[in-house]
Amino acid sequence: MVGTVQFGALAACIVLFVPMGLAGYHLSRNKILFFSGALFISLAVGVHLTPYFPIVTNYVSSFSSSLVLENHTSCISFLHEIVWDHHVQQPIMNKVDEKPSNVSSGFQNSWTWAKSTPVIACGFQKLGRSDASDLLNGSWVVVAGDSQARLFVLSLLELVLEPSEMELVRGDLFKRHSDYQTVIEKIGVKLDFVWAPYTANVTNLLMEYKRNRRYPDVLVMGTGLWDMLHINNASDYGVSLGLARQLVMMLLPFSSEFGNDGPVTGSISIQSPHMFWLGMPTLVESMLNTEEKREKMNFAVRNAYERELFKSKLLRQNGGPLLLLDINSLSGNCGGRCTVDGMHYDGAVYEAAIHVMLNALLVESQQRL
Repeated sequence: MVGTVQFGALAACIVLFVPMGLAGYHLSRNKILFFSGALFISLAVGVHLTPYFPIVTNYVSSFSSSLVLENHTSCISFLHEIVWDHHVQQPIMNKVDEKPSNVSSGFQNSWTWAKSTPVIACGFQKLGRSDASDLLNGSWVVVAGDSQARLFVLSLLELVLEPSEMELVRGDLFKRHSDYQTVIEKIGVKLDFVWAPYTANVTNLLMEYKRNRRYPDVLVMGTGLWDMLHINNASDYGVSLGLARQLVMMLLPFSSEFGNDGPVTGSISIQSPHMFWLGMPTLVESMLNTEEKREKMNFAVRNAYERELFKSKLLRQNGGPLLLLDINSLSGNCGGRCTVDGMHYDGAVYEAAIHVMLNALLVESQQRL
């Protein structure tokens, strides 16, 4: 339909401007009128007959779809183009390592999207409470991971809940090494945080979804920090990510875009979920608070784990199904002044990640390009 309308608009422009161009050659009025009439009739017949010729219709539709896909892909690639501003302030209370503690670095950290031409064209924006609630209305959102994922959930709740409501959930959310579930009845959102510090925990969760054939609308997962500290084997981490990729593919309808070998058995009758991978933060080695962390979570080990993530083809940028929420980029650009322990960052970093996710949902649903 869209392609036919666009073709009709093109035909109208031809009918309007071609005769005007011919008039510049001082042709007689009768010749111009005859040519204009013949051109109008030919193009009108062509527009009306186009839907009955599949070859033409398919060409117009594929051309229109390619433009949408190109714009969609382009905007997704600019989501993390964020710039930071830092203002000196008095220390504030926040939560780190799953318990209340003073994590302010003495700076108020704020962010915005870069003012480059492509970013402006994509129209990214910070969503207010009302818009974010409308976008997530009626959704089941699951976030699985370690303390980084818990801070991500905290930022999401701070966006959609009133401050008075937040005070009621902070204690439950930050119970050490525990899951958290809530239903935000006024917007019909079910939010689950699943304590999953290892990739094996994530794969168990995915197998549970597959077994029950119940899938969240939005699924955010991320592991690595605990594996790095307690197992410290990048190769094994890569193997576990490969298994996670296979299970993720089972939750999706068959698509050659991700290089599946065949159709999914027990196909899903519902729309496939929006899936994200919550990346690990930039680690400031000198600020890590134990000798064990400084030894096992150094720059070289962090890079080895990052390489395994890319090699696993779990991320969309490497041919996989999950869109990366690049905490490494966001935290690294915010810098050392955004953390006091070299691992957990100021709430503004996770707030930025939330808005990257929400704008990705808008782009992918083509509500705004």
